[in-house]
Amino acid sequence: MAGFEARPLRIALVHDFLMQMGGGEKLLEVLHEMYPSAPVYTSAYDPEVMPDRFRKWDIRTSFLQRLWWKRKTHRLALALYPIAFESFDFSDYDLVISSTTSFAKGVVTGTATHHLCYTNTPMRYAWTTGSYSEHEQMGRLARLALVPTTHYLRLWDAVAASRVDTYIANSSTVARRIQKYYRRASRVIHPPVETGNFSISERVEDYYLAVARLIPYKRLDLAVDAFSRLKIPLKVVGTGRQLEPLRARAGSCVSFLGHVSDADLAPLFARARGYVMPGEEDFGISPVEANASGRPVIAYAAGGALDTQINGETGILFEEQTVDCLCDAVCRAERMDFDSGYIRDHSLRFDTSVFISRIREAVADVMSRPDGPVSTHATVRTLDGPGASTRA
Repeated sequence: MAGFEARPLRIALVHDFLMQMGGGEKLLEVLHEMYPSAPVYTSAYDPEVMPDRFRKWDIRTSFLQRLWWKRKTHRLALALYPIAFESFDFSDYDLVISSTTSFAKGVVTGTATHHLCYTNTPMRYAWTTGSYSEHEQMGRLARLALVPTTHYLRLWDAVAASRVDTYIANSSTVARRIQKYYRRASRVIHPPVETGNFSISERVEDYYLAVARLIPYKRLDLAVDAFSRLKIPLKVVGTGRQLEPLRARAGSCVSFLGHVSDADLAPLFARARGYVMPGEEDFGISPVEANASGRPVIAYAAGGALDTQINGETGILFEEQTVDCLCDAVCRAERMDFDSGYIRDHSLRFDTSVFISRIREAVADVMSRPDGPVSTHATVRTLDGPGASTRA
């Protein structure tokens, strides 16, 4: 007669680095809330720039943590990241969940450990080097200097990708990239959005809103130029190295608000005439937050916007990243009467509760497969008869 003595899964979380707060770090927070006893392995961690609540976590860093210039490691020492993640030991865990845009997928796990990789995108500087260099506005010499490094990273990333047991993509676009570059299938689970933090306002004011880090690939230059031409008020929330260049080209109708707290950001979403996303995002959380506030989104028809927006119903999608196309999209939005209630209801399919439920389903699925890790989640104990034994 056999019985089962259940024990909790031993889980570890892995993240590229904790050097800035963004959508990937918010996703990691939700994973940590789901599995609060799981340690977080990362290349480097800067507690001064991360929220204070992270200080309570069990964060385990690589040798990169000891570099005094670690805040710029991701730019100055790309070749060291593979070594950093391969140095971690996960032999004590049943399940490793990595959250990555680059290197965290490269951890080495044994046959007794299942590696579930939540991929925000395959490594940009390895697989889309040309567009990455263009978006980052690199000079010719910088591009040439990057060639041997990107070649090495591409080879390493292809090997690292093969170590993953199960892939999850954050959008349909990312799922296609995983298939293209890694030749692997993935299931799509959209990132968590705290839709409950946003609500519909009875008062809508005379401005559009854009929220993003002010860096080249976000294409805020298109929004600044378009709204300056149309003379329609635009409020830009965010900081970054493009602030001064954007400010220099902006008309008087464009204002830059810098960093805005979450508490102050919610009413900005709710009172805007609409939200603008001119860049291609792998997913894009802010547009969903705008929808959760009942506001339409004007977005470039690519990336995550194709998953989150319904053209003509929750917003307007434009086909080309040009000022003319964006101006045309804004003018179309101005002529439409959007249903705020419908827009908010649509946003709820991306709520954090949906993400948690789907991640739990994915974990239960992979850990119950016959071809899963050799170790089980229970001790199988033979209670009676000759040769009674206990085995894992």
